[in-house]
Amino acid sequence: MDLLTATWQKANRKFSPNTKLILQAGLSRHVPIDLLSEWAEPFFDNAVVASIDLYGDELAQPIENFIPLYKKAKAKGWILRAHVGEWGTADDVMRAVELLELDEVQHGIAAAGSKEVMRFLRQNKIRLNICPTSNLLLGRVPSMKEHPIRKLYDAGVIVTVNTDDSLVFGNNLSDEFFALYKAGLFTAAELDSIRLNGFAKTN
Repeated sequence: MDLLTATWQKANRKFSPNTKLILQAGLSRHVPIDLLSEWAEPFFDNAVVASIDLYGDELAQPIENFIPLYKKAKAKGWILRAHVGEWGTADDVMRAVELLELDEVQHGIAAAGSKEVMRFLRQNKIRLNICPTSNLLLGRVPSMKEHPIRKLYDAGVIVTVNTDDSLVFGNNLSDEFFALYKAGLFTAAELDSIRLNGFAKTN
């Protein structure tokens, strides 16, 4: 962990000295929780790490397994994120937010299927970081025009637009915004308001 951090810090100083380096501890649902807890320990003692994320198959193991890790991250003052609601249900989104005390949800598009969950997200100011092109190419939405980000936005849920594995999907953030505009989902002014959501501090 020390070597990894030192390498990133060296690159930060050399190539982008005016950019603040913040690393994220990424947890895979596919790793048994006892091993994951052991492997994650060095992250909690590292001053450069400031957020946590959970990714992988949403059904790989119960969300409850990760509560101790998220409680530890919360005590450190980290931003709490998790991939949920891309393949699961709206209820899965709300449950993950409640159990892990999330600040942000990665994807979370299934929330559009429940007015109750959208109201919950709006009232608790939980941000959904959405990757439209990824959702389309992975078959989570039938077309860009039918992407639920519009429904979430209209319900007052805080959303941002993001890329997802740019090397895999071959696009950048500008492409994501333009795809939503071209599909007629948002006006330029609305997309600008979504862009500004990305600069706002979450819970």
